[in-house]
Amino acid sequence: MDDGVDDSAAAGLGDGVTLVLDGGLSNQLAEQGCDLSDPLWSARLLADAPAQIEAAHAAYVRAGAQVLITASYQATYEGFARRGVGRAEASGLLRRSVELARRAAAGRPGVRVAASVGPYGAMLADGSEYRGRYGRSVRELERFHRPRIETLAAAGPDMLALETVPDSDEAEAMLRAVEGCGVPVWLSYTVDGVRTRAGQPLAEAFAPAAGRDDVIAVGVNCCAPADVDRAVEIAAAVTGKPVVVYPNSGERWDAEERRWYGGSAFDPARVTGWQAAGARLIGGCCRVGPGAIAELAAVLHGRG
Repeated sequence: MDDGVDDSAAAGLGDGVTLVLDGGLSNQLAEQGCDLSDPLWSARLLADAPAQIEAAHAAYVRAGAQVLITASYQATYEGFARRGVGRAEASGLLRRSVELARRAAAGRPGVRVAASVGPYGAMLADGSEYRGRYGRSVRELERFHRPRIETLAAAGPDMLALETVPDSDEAEAMLRAVEGCGVPVWLSYTVDGVRTRAGQPLAEAFAPAAGRDDVIAVGVNCCAPADVDRAVEIAAAVTGKPVVVYPNSGERWDAEERRWYGGSAFDPARVTGWQAAGARLIGGCCRVGPGAIAELAAVLHGRG
């Protein structure tokens, strides 16, 4: 499918280049002393403490990140409206998410910005993104996603990150919503083993992205590091596209108690295997901080 968008070379993925993504924005903000207990999570800081978001992005740039993912994961018109934020102001906050990442990248040639588009479940703030199947039709989900996708795309990111997608129905809706936006996208599922969180086989879930020129990469994020190995192989085999991977630390999130538990299993040394299998955008998600990203960058750049 030709959507009028340049291929993966537009994102710097040509000739087998591997780009280092950043890590978890929320954990870095927490390290900086920010309170993220609000349902808007890090998106609240777009209004209340934008300098903290810019500082968190800058920490990842110093660590060697070549792609910064914006603080718009949980930023939606509906979520802001619940806080009394009008549509015009919400649009400004979405644009600000891109501007903050751009400012953090200033002076570092080649650092790209990916505008985060989280799933419908992120707006619910109840852990639904790790289950999917919200009882919404594909058309309803498309209508939910399109307005903020249009606003984020107009803000001028290098790409859109359709991320932490729990099921293939929502992926279909998001891919419909990005049609004509003029910005390359990546599609990234959150998974359990070789299935989406909603239970669909990954081979089936990746297939709709295979024929789309606007999709520059497919893969997984916010999953256990051990789940990445097979996911990379499946994504590459099904789509023939570069693969994006950024697992969390391996700790588990308790949505009711709103805390992480367990130990970290994120090992930067294993990224060479992911790279060999086709991963070209590699980083970390929740609970993976600048220190781990610095180690990952050192491994990928031959310094580890």
